[in-house]
Amino acid sequence: MASAAEGDVGTVAELARVLRWGFEELSLNKLATSLGASEQALRLIISIFMGYPLAVFFRRYLFFKDSYLIHLFHTFTGLSIAYFNFGNQLYHSLLCIMLQFLILRLMGRTVTAVLTTYCFQMAYLLAGYYYTATGNYDIKWTMPHCVLTLKLIGLAVDYFDGGKDQNSLSSEQQKYAIRGVPSLLEVAGFSYFYGAFLVGPQFSMNHYMKLVRGELTDIPGKIPNSTIPALRRLSLGLVYLVGYTLLSPHITEDYLLTEDYENHPFWFRCVYMLLWGKFVLYKYVTCWLVTEGVCILTGLGFNGFDERGKAMWDACANMKVWLFETTPRFTGTIASFNINTNAWVARYFFKRLKFLGNKELSQGLSLLFLALWHGLHSGYLVCFQMEFLIVIVERQAASLIQESPTLSNLASITVLQPFYYLVQQTIHWLFMGYSMTAFCLFTWDKWFKVYKSIYFLGHVFFLSLLFILPYVHKAMVPRKEKLKKMG
Repeated sequence: MASAAEGDVGTVAELARVLRWGFEELSLNKLATSLGASEQALRLIISIFMGYPLAVFFRRYLFFKDSYLIHLFHTFTGLSIAYFNFGNQLYHSLLCIMLQFLILRLMGRTVTAVLTTYCFQMAYLLAGYYYTATGNYDIKWTMPHCVLTLKLIGLAVDYFDGGKDQNSLSSEQQKYAIRGVPSLLEVAGFSYFYGAFLVGPQFSMNHYMKLVRGELTDIPGKIPNSTIPALRRLSLGLVYLVGYTLLSPHITEDYLLTEDYENHPFWFRCVYMLLWGKFVLYKYVTCWLVTEGVCILTGLGFNGFDERGKAMWDACANMKVWLFETTPRFTGTIASFNINTNAWVARYFFKRLKFLGNKELSQGLSLLFLALWHGLHSGYLVCFQMEFLIVIVERQAASLIQESPTLSNLASITVLQPFYYLVQQTIHWLFMGYSMTAFCLFTWDKWFKVYKSIYFLGHVFFLSLLFILPYVHKAMVPRKEKLKKMG
């Protein structure tokens, strides 16, 4: 009997050992390693895709239910996602949301409340960057917190606008101005909405409240007919995910820092940077397309009807994929990439600097704000400085071609259009990769080493054009009197 009992105990112990081994093998860390990714990256991807079953549940059980239930659902699911990814560090978002609510209630619709919000939320985010930043790209609580920071600042500005005379506001400001007084539960639901908490997109409190009231549907009184549009964005996101997964082991920013890269010919270094610059953005494209699908499925992506009466689902679009893939211009890429964040900066920062009376200064300060919002590494400042420089030069070049009869006639030759397009795309993606090098390598010792290996080509090229193009414009563009005679 004893031996039989011992055998049973041994069997149970063996079974427990096997089960423990099995669970270890199924752990996220093991799975992430087998996929060649970090555990945090895998948690992020799982969380983003979890938005779809949550959206289905919302459609099925909550779409026309009481608003407090919807806010509770969004708050609970968002907090769960935060805990799954960052554990107890979710207190950072909770603290900032609570304090923001108090700022709105105690300071009211005042300039003081807006300035306090800007200073506090940005200071908290920058402090988070300071204490958590490393020399590599890490997925930490600061990643969703940068999204939350913009949400809460936008909330404060819209609340401030809601206290003004409506006639004193622009049509855009009237659209976003908050007339009522948001409750803590409303602010929490808005902040933690599962479809946008981790990586965006940005949307206003007014738009969120339309979702809660069941107004964001193409069929009044019924659940939105948005399944197919959502699946299209999801499918497109999966295409980019597969592409990134297949290419990421072979095209990496780490290779830019190797001696092997430096030892290759100059043309190879440029071509590699061009290809990498195009490919590295795919991870962002993937996340934004997948989360956009979640927003569309819930109805948050509903953006009214076009002139033909067809429902539009692009209210939460962060990507214009066709423009992104085909545009030969830097301004085209900017217009197609991270759309909602760019729109936020334009609405709540750039346009609010109108009192400066200088568009270039306002744009420069906006890009500085964006750089700091991304982090404290010098690479962010260099990247957005390059963007500012490139956009100015591109506008000068476009103006020159348009206003010079010789160049405009040359540019209009049909047979040469494919050649022009190829040259533009080569320049476009080479220097996009050049700018993204600083953005992705973060620290000055890394991006400086890579820039040095290609002789600071981007800075030399665009700074030279910045000073040369005005003289070329003067030489090749006739005066208005001559133009009138020619007409």
